[in-house]
Amino acid sequence: MTVPTQAGPRPPVQAGRPGLAAQLLRRKPIGQMVQEAETGHGGTRLVRSFGVLQLTMISVGATLGTGILVILGESVPLAGPAIWISFAIAGLAALLSAVSYAEMAGLVPAAGSSYSYTYATMGEGMAWICGWCLVLEYAVSVAAVAVGAGQYVNETLAVFGQALPDAVSQPPGDGGLVNVPAMVIVVLAMVLLVRGAKESAWINTAIVLVKVGILVFFCAVAFTAFNGGHFEPLLPMGAAGVSAAASRVFFSYIGFDAASTAGEEARNPKRDLPRAIMLSMLIVTTIYVLVAVAAIGARPWGWFDGTEAALVKILEEITGQPWIALVFAVGAVLAIASIVLTVLYGQTRILLSMSRDGLVPRVFGRVSHRTGTPVAGTLIVGTAVALTAGLVPLGALADATSIGTLFAFALVNVAVIYLRRTQPELRRTFRVPLFPLTPILGALMCVYLMANLGAETWVTFAAWMLVGLAAYFGYGRRHSRVAALGQEEYLELSGRDFSPAPAPADQSTFHQ
Repeated sequence: MTVPTQAGPRPPVQAGRPGLAAQLLRRKPIGQMVQEAETGHGGTRLVRSFGVLQLTMISVGATLGTGILVILGESVPLAGPAIWISFAIAGLAALLSAVSYAEMAGLVPAAGSSYSYTYATMGEGMAWICGWCLVLEYAVSVAAVAVGAGQYVNETLAVFGQALPDAVSQPPGDGGLVNVPAMVIVVLAMVLLVRGAKESAWINTAIVLVKVGILVFFCAVAFTAFNGGHFEPLLPMGAAGVSAAASRVFFSYIGFDAASTAGEEARNPKRDLPRAIMLSMLIVTTIYVLVAVAAIGARPWGWFDGTEAALVKILEEITGQPWIALVFAVGAVLAIASIVLTVLYGQTRILLSMSRDGLVPRVFGRVSHRTGTPVAGTLIVGTAVALTAGLVPLGALADATSIGTLFAFALVNVAVIYLRRTQPELRRTFRVPLFPLTPILGALMCVYLMANLGAETWVTFAAWMLVGLAAYFGYGRRHSRVAALGQEEYLELSGRDFSPAPAPADQSTFHQ
């Protein structure tokens, strides 16, 4: 008997198909995921070309810059000078979840990230909810980040005395008709991803190095105007303000899990994915706190209220040199482009995994023989995200993204606890320290940050979940491949040992 994969038609409905409750609880065997990743779709699989450097840069590229470059002006008024504490709290919550991601990424090196982890531990029902949250997290965060591109394009043009009119640089609700720069950046990322993942990864690595450079440059300049008095009083909005800001700036940390979506394109996923996730979190948290301290030290917290492209304006005021602001603004546009590129990449890989399982249409799982990428899925997702980026304001996008992300992170922490209890014999290339305290704290921290989000965000989340339930019962439940397995076949697959042999350190790139 062979393990079912994407290849060929959907399996027919078996006479012994489980009832609704049994189907929602039916878990997908880990070994089946691993073998499907190696088999691919119709004989075409994703190309394994990423090492630890590219994986780390994917994670850093998807994370670094979002909150600092785009929503700093909206977050400082909530926390005051303690905004750096908010970044530290959000970073701690992300780190607690990151170590759980690291263990699961080494255990389940599939493209589905937390969707796949949840499917292997909590069953199809929770996996669908998690996957639906990831659609919200990735697609909406791409749009949210791209929205900020218009601000920095205008900062670039301002050096030459020019500016884009609001009609083509702001979405409806913010005084414009459509955010053209945001749409252009998404379309360019979409085209690059269609061409090939390896090429996209090297371009992203170069852009990430530029991004780190401009943020370090900002700190060097800002510290020349540092005023310790700007940190008094430290908590003008109280602890509640710090917590509210932490919930919002958690948006700045989403993306570290993008590396886990590359499980089928990493040369040695069991070794390199955990390393990339942990290394990226260290880099991102350090830079965020440093930039936040430098920014508040350079300008009083009240100055940030309503200020767009705050870091560029700080550089302009400190140096009085337009060319410095120009360099930083151009670098910021590149930084935003790298986030869009890597997060859009992660979205297409999650939908590929969901398509492989039959929960979303097959078009999202088709891998091109020529490029080794899911071309059709990338074009569909890219178009939808470009329209969202052009037409929806930033604030609503950022908060909606955070709640979906926090929910998915909480599930990953629970997944680690479940697998440690039920399958302790599985070989783990990374183990969560201080188990079970760390994943428990990670899950509780995510729930705490979710509770601090506003009622409007919860209403949006509830509406999104209702749409997801309709999609599952309208399509996913009837097309599920795992549910289509007969009971005997399912039990046999679940009982097998699919643990793959460890990949050699010098494993070469797979070809189609």
